[in-house]
Order: sequence, then C-alpha cells, then structure tokens
Amino acid sequence: MQYFEEILHFYPAGKIPGLYLSKLTYQMEPFVAQVAPYYHRYIALVQGNDIISHLEKSMTESLEFLSTITEDQSHYAYAPGKWTIKEVMGHLIDAERIFAYRALRIARKDKTNLPGFEENDYVAAAGFNGIKWADLLHQFRTLRQSNVALFYTFSETQLQQEGTANDAPTNVKALIYIIAGHHLHHMNVIKERYLEK
Repeated sequence: MQYFEEILHFYPAGKIPGLYLSKLTYQMEPFVAQVAPYYHRYIALVQGNDIISHLEKSMTESLEFLSTITEDQSHYAYAPGKWTIKEVMGHLIDAERIFAYRALRIARKDKTNLPGFEENDYVAAAGFNGIKWADLLHQFRTLRQSNVALFYTFSETQLQQEGTANDAPTNVKALIYIIAGHHLHHMNVIKERYLEK
C-alpha cells in the first residue's frame, strides 16, 4: 500500500503509467483491482479493514469539523468558477447517494450497466447555495447513518458481488470504500484550499 500511495502522489487519477499500474494491481486487494483506475486514489485514502467503523468515525469527525464553518463561510469559493463549500458538501451527499444505490443494486445481483452522472451538471441544477448549511449537515448525517445501517447487513458474499457502472466493472466492497475515500478527499480539499488562507 505504501508503494500505491507513492505512485498516486506523482500521477493524477487515470494517468498512472501502465508499468506502475500493473505493479499496483499486483499489490492491491482483488476488490480494488477490479474497479476503474480513476477510483484507486480514493480507496488508497482509507486506512484499516473495518470499513463500517471507518464510515461511522468519519461521519463523527467530519461533522465536528464542518460544524465550525459558519453560514457565511459556507458560501466561499477559493477561485472563480470553483464550487462553494456548500456545493462541495452537496456534491458529497449526491455522490454518496449514487454510490450507495449502486452498491445496493449490485449486492442484489443486478447485472444492469448502471448509468454514470455528470457531477458539475448535478451541482449546477441542485441549488445548494440556497440550502442552509445546517440543513446540508443534517442531510449528510442522516444519509451516512442510513448507509451504514444498510452496509452492516451485507454478507461477505454480497460484498464480493460484481457489477457494472458507467461502463466499468465495479463491486460492492469497492463502492463502499469509494464512498469513504471520496469523502476524505473532499474534506482535505476544504481544509487545504478553502479554509487555509
């Protein structure tokens, strides 16, 4: 995993040279190797093997941090054309809903090629800046609690179920790790680009 993280530090998602990618795939757990390389950088952020405990801890720590952001601060964007903090949070909520939906369908042995989504179009259509910051945090809390309750019921066989989303192979366990890692990625972005001035 250390080698994995070192390579991801130098190469953005989707642009890892084939030589390195083959070595990464060899060292990765099978559930990671089965998904599109774009998602590897998110999965690499997740530490440990107890993903349910991680999701619960991440929720608690994120809400503790996010609750320090004021309503005025939540409208801040660090550059023209970039999302506001509210829009980042809204994107996280949308993405977690979609990834969890994919996990549910695949866990139920649904072999449909599940559609992708265009994140910028979703944010533009959502009107997140018109939603109170406290309400977005409430949405995140209830969504994460609901997803944790669902994921807790998945058996090891269900976690290993494979399917297709956005024309790419994926599996239930990877989708849960992607939820966790995608969230961590954006929390880091908020801390490093929005709040460190």
